[in-house]
Amino acid sequence: MLLRFLKDDSGQDLIEYALLAAFIGICTVAAWINVPSVLAAKYAAWDASVQTLSNCTPNSGGGGC
Repeated sequence: MLLRFLKDDSGQDLIEYALLAAFIGICTVAAWINVPSVLAAKYAAWDASVQTLSNCTPNSGGGGC
């Protein structure tokens, strides 16, 4: 009876799919937690570069700052 139980693999696919779905879900949550901090850092860098452009006065030769 024990050998028959060990050799029986019915339901194995369902368990594998459930484990795969759980792994993907955990990875998604871990990535989603980092999204706000990454976006805030990118926005702050963009905002700083825009602020430096607004403080710039072009020279009389038509060039940039």
